[in-house]
Amino acid sequence: MTRSNSKITCVWQRLQAVILAGGLSLGSTAMAQPETRPADNVAMNPQASSNMSGMGSMSRMMRPDAVPPTGVVGGMHPPEGVLMPVFSYMNMEMDGNRTGTQSLSTSNVLSQYPIAPLSMSMNMAMVGLMYGVTDEISVMAMLPYTRKTMKHQTRMGQTFKTRAQGFGDLKIIGGYDIYKSDGQVLELSLGLSLPTGSIDETDTTPAGPDQLLPYPMQLGSGTYDLLPGVTYTGQNADWSWGAQLAAMIRMGENDAGYTLGDVYSATVWGARRWNDQFSSSLRVVGDIVENIDGSDARLNPGMVPTADPTLRGGQFLSIGIGVNYLVPGSGVLAGTRLGIEGVIPVYQDLDGPQLERDYAVSFAIRRAF
Repeated sequence: MTRSNSKITCVWQRLQAVILAGGLSLGSTAMAQPETRPADNVAMNPQASSNMSGMGSMSRMMRPDAVPPTGVVGGMHPPEGVLMPVFSYMNMEMDGNRTGTQSLSTSNVLSQYPIAPLSMSMNMAMVGLMYGVTDEISVMAMLPYTRKTMKHQTRMGQTFKTRAQGFGDLKIIGGYDIYKSDGQVLELSLGLSLPTGSIDETDTTPAGPDQLLPYPMQLGSGTYDLLPGVTYTGQNADWSWGAQLAAMIRMGENDAGYTLGDVYSATVWGARRWNDQFSSSLRVVGDIVENIDGSDARLNPGMVPTADPTLRGGQFLSIGIGVNYLVPGSGVLAGTRLGIEGVIPVYQDLDGPQLERDYAVSFAIRRAF
């Protein structure tokens, strides 16, 4: 735990670096316009999944833009005694390799490694549950089930796929609203990610059956990870806005001898309420992902870039466009929220060769009881 103590002291410095990388500024003032307020984070980081933002009363929650864009995780404020289950589904696609900001051909990668990754698809279904302990304190738990597929090519021209699926790491997060006024909320959150996801996934490769898969194909971190965050949300008659700073701080080393890189994220969004059922949103998100500390001795980093712990980091800037729908009426489905968001990267600077992100699409269903 000595590693975690020194890292926690510089979390906010790292978060400010994320904002600068994303073209944002900690010193900017919040505006009553769609593009300004803090929100939750996440974009494509697999860590990732669905977010919620409310104003602390059921009346304010009963509008389509009372929750953040679907790709944002956390950030809703259910009143005391309100239970809010969430189901979300996310698909992220990666295709082609990159080092720095430059794309690489497959032949270029194969000149350095016997095997080159070609593409990767990640599909994640997540069940979440949020509860309002008081009007200011909420707790949330999220458990993902992930399916990953990666396509490769060897120097001999052979192509093959590897697959892994199963439950990922369970996340438990508590939020405390330290400020509420005129439709605005400032929330501090702190959570813990539990190592329930596997780091020992295997599959058949040209080297034989039951081969250990590289780092990005594993389902969990293998460590207890700290999840600090701060979220601001605001609302007026027709607009809502928000922003969030968040991080995933890895605590210690897993049983395989390595620690996944820390993740620092910042996002801002604005949403327009068009009527009592529909709203649309625009979001900007910046992420910094650090390289892996240590290594898994069972992997050969010279065989394929995905097995090299020094080629997992990068900086990302992405744009998200989303739509929310609130089911009207008084029937069984009344009050159910449906949301969808697509996220496209506009800037990627990777420690490569590394697969570059193409896009992510997330869908969520939410309901308050």
